[in-house]
Amino acid sequence: MKGLYFYLLIILCVNSGVSQTQRQDTKQGLDLFLLIGQSNMAGRGKLDSLPVKSDSIWVLNKNNEWVIATEPLHFDKPVAGAGLAFSFASDLLKTSPRKIGLIPCAVGGSSIDAWMPGATDKATGTMPYDDAVKRAVLALKSGQLKGILWHQGESDSNERAAALYEEKFYALLRHLSRDLDVNLDKIPVITGELGTFYTSQEKNKEGLRINEIFHRIASKKTNVYCVSSSGLTDKGDATHFDTASLRELGKRYALGYRIVAERLKK
Repeated sequence: MKGLYFYLLIILCVNSGVSQTQRQDTKQGLDLFLLIGQSNMAGRGKLDSLPVKSDSIWVLNKNNEWVIATEPLHFDKPVAGAGLAFSFASDLLKTSPRKIGLIPCAVGGSSIDAWMPGATDKATGTMPYDDAVKRAVLALKSGQLKGILWHQGESDSNERAAALYEEKFYALLRHLSRDLDVNLDKIPVITGELGTFYTSQEKNKEGLRINEIFHRIASKKTNVYCVSSSGLTDKGDATHFDTASLRELGKRYALGYRIVAERLKK
């Protein structure tokens, strides 16, 4: 009888070890994507019935722990909801078996100035850039940075800020390259147009200039791509994409990512 108990104990220990190894392996070798910008990256869409859970999509939560991704991915504000990142990751899985690790760092309402080293977002009291770098450095222990997704510009849709936006965006890329110790020229950076429902307002007309800047940068840099927002709709506030549009926008980001990834292979 003692022999039987000893045998069962060994089996339990082995199985426990295998399970623990599997859990550890799940969080290693991830394809990492840094999600930065303001509210339309964080996501303000209404949570719907779309299955948003996959053991191939992981997210670094607010406690800096890897967990299976479920929406909302972001936690910048209590209003965080459905976003573009999950449909982006889901679309990538159609052509790649590799597990994906999402690093949500967007902060609603943040200007590009808040995305400079040492800068503070006054509304939230957070330091968007510094916080994103800390989380990305931690995430890099579990995989390799494969791309950066950026959606921001509403807060800079005024004459003064728009005039300096291109220069500051280039500075952001330089800072990230330095602080993450990666060559960003070799990593896809996908941006997205501000919604036409936003830029069509007279008070936000400088948003068109922001969109032009994204396309101009993409025309100059092989690793940058700007996604169109054509045909997408808002949630009724003329500022934030609705859930269906965020799902579509994520797919467009995935397409842009594939285009750039293929381009960088040449």
